[in-house]
Amino acid sequence: MKAILPGATLGILGGGQLGRMFALSARKLGYRVHAYEPAPDSPTGQISDLEVNRPYEDAAALVEFARGVDVITYEFENIPAAALDLLTPLVPLRPGRDVLFIAQSRRREKEFLSRHGFPVVPHRIVHNREEFATAVAVIGRPSVLKTVDFGYDGKGQQAIREGDDLAAIWERHGAGLNAAGIVEAWIECEAELSVIVARGGDGEVRTFPAARNDHRHHILDLSIVPSGLPVAAEAEAKRVAVEIAEKIGLIGLLAVEFFLARDGRVLVNEMAPRPHNSGHYSFDACVTSQFEQQLRAVCGLPLGETTLLSPVVMRNLLGDLWKDSEPAWDKLLALPGLKLHLYGKSSPRPGRKMGHYCVLAETVERAREIDAEAQGILGQG
Repeated sequence: MKAILPGATLGILGGGQLGRMFALSARKLGYRVHAYEPAPDSPTGQISDLEVNRPYEDAAALVEFARGVDVITYEFENIPAAALDLLTPLVPLRPGRDVLFIAQSRRREKEFLSRHGFPVVPHRIVHNREEFATAVAVIGRPSVLKTVDFGYDGKGQQAIREGDDLAAIWERHGAGLNAAGIVEAWIECEAELSVIVARGGDGEVRTFPAARNDHRHHILDLSIVPSGLPVAAEAEAKRVAVEIAEKIGLIGLLAVEFFLARDGRVLVNEMAPRPHNSGHYSFDACVTSQFEQQLRAVCGLPLGETTLLSPVVMRNLLGDLWKDSEPAWDKLLALPGLKLHLYGKSSPRPGRKMGHYCVLAETVERAREIDAEAQGILGQG
């Protein structure tokens, strides 16, 4: 694979904060960045050389965009397959179209993982109320019903508990649309963790340190590195993530989320072929960030070292914090080892990711103490 060297123009589909941090890394290395994002003034577009604000269904705009860049990558999954099919013959798309197509659907993802023997949560695909009831009887309760498409941050999920009305759950799921679903077993978790793996076109592979992740209302709240989890569990998660990257033919970055069950099993939950919220710690705490690594992989450059430079805690900042005024960023920035990242979004709203901070310290315990101080400043303590 011929290297795409600094000075070239990188195209990115999507305008969110992941694209913004990718663009920052690209600019640092001397690349130009063009963003394709339907909504204007996006976090990525604010720091790009060019922001194209057209829908993904606009074939002419996509073709023109492709002609102006040397490679295209993406920062979120929900890009229509027709757009990917149009772009693939015109310019290198990394990770490839098929990788993204698999990750766009929980069903395709589960089928891929199961077909290749990766450890996944017990599940069944259902298409109607009768299949749903049968699946719950087989899987048992508690369990969870998930949509097959467009699920993130807990969207499209419903818990199924003893005594719940299955007909009502199926109706809320969207039975009127004959929507397929996935019934998954409820896993008693010791922890949730994630591993980010990069793979180049020559097969070179690097993994980042595993992060232990805590969620609040199904949205990632806190990531801790080192994770403090058993060494064997981390090693198994990294092994599985690398094998998935190889089987799927990855050129780029892949984030794999896992459940660590109380019985010691390490089970794949979800995966995303892009940088991941749980990898934000790498921007401040690793030799190479996940965003620079994405760039290196899609441009055919040698992958960077992923060594952890410091214990770190990463916490998301949601729109809930704004309330009646801007949070006290000056007080937050007075804390030792705290690195603040704001995404340039103008309209905070509950549940919307507006930024994050990382706290670097000599130990995880000290980082947690400083994080607690930060939460107190933000009124979250």
